[in-house]
Amino acid sequence: MPPLSVLDLSPVSEGTPAAAALHNSLDLAQLCDGLGYTRYWVAEHHNLPAIASSAPEIMIGQIAARTKHMRVGSGGVMLPNHAPLMVAERFKVLEALYPGRIDLGLGRAPGTDPATSYALRRRQGIGEDDDFLERFQELVLLETRAFPQGHPFHNITAMPSGVPLPPIWLLGSSDYSAQLAAQIGAGFAFAHHFATFDAVAAMRLYRDNFRPSDWRKQPYAILGVAVVCAKTDAEAERLAATVDLNFVRRAKGEYLPLASPEDAAAYAYTPIDRERIKQGRARLFVGSPATVKERLSAMIEATKADEVMVTSMIYNHTARRRSYELLAEAFGLERFQNKE
Repeated sequence: MPPLSVLDLSPVSEGTPAAAALHNSLDLAQLCDGLGYTRYWVAEHHNLPAIASSAPEIMIGQIAARTKHMRVGSGGVMLPNHAPLMVAERFKVLEALYPGRIDLGLGRAPGTDPATSYALRRRQGIGEDDDFLERFQELVLLETRAFPQGHPFHNITAMPSGVPLPPIWLLGSSDYSAQLAAQIGAGFAFAHHFATFDAVAAMRLYRDNFRPSDWRKQPYAILGVAVVCAKTDAEAERLAATVDLNFVRRAKGEYLPLASPEDAAAYAYTPIDRERIKQGRARLFVGSPATVKERLSAMIEATKADEVMVTSMIYNHTARRRSYELLAEAFGLERFQNKE
């Protein structure tokens, strides 16, 4: 089986301070480090009451300081929100502090609504056009010091000097993202947990069109999936009610903290809501360890994923911890504490 990793959005639950979600992420990262997970990525989202992860660079440093084995990175930094020089320097600082353990995952979207996106970008003096490629090229040229003589950025050195950028990954949920990751020679992480595009086709496009680059010679594709795992199928289904309601609310533009399974079960769902839940369940892996492993194994085989990255938007933190423990056992991850 391929390696397992974690994508953490620092979910905020109803009745719990948002700050607690960040401390829960630190706790979960320490658990997963011992369980044998390969990497731990944190997201960047803004103005979303259900997600506390708004500053991935800060969380990466905190998590890397508390763990020993996993790679830690961004899933991802939303490049439209940031000056490339700032991204380069922040991740060089992280790489200098935790050499060989940092990943730089980049996203093409702002990770928020249009008004918040404008608030993030308005002081940058730029328009609303998709300028990801220009920003990415600027990031690469800063790293390679390849701005031509006479260019205003020719003499800029991203500090600390002598420290390489961490490995670059492109996050995506479409055929365009897959082809772009292949063209720039980056690792590719496909967001199956919310994508409408077919994961098998995306992975194939990436592999078939991959061009080796200075930072990656061979394609490497991560499959991002949403999982709710519990001791029994029935318990997993109970916990998954939270995810169902969250999906329904997001479809209506309601971005609220995660509801408890009990509140989710009591929600007055309309026929349209029920149809949306059915659609969402097509991208959600729910069940006991055996059930989840069986379903995930079929998806892994179909996509030829090199690695699987799991996100779990479970209301109760203890239950979320347990979900990752059960997955680690089901997939035979080797616990590091058993070797020390």
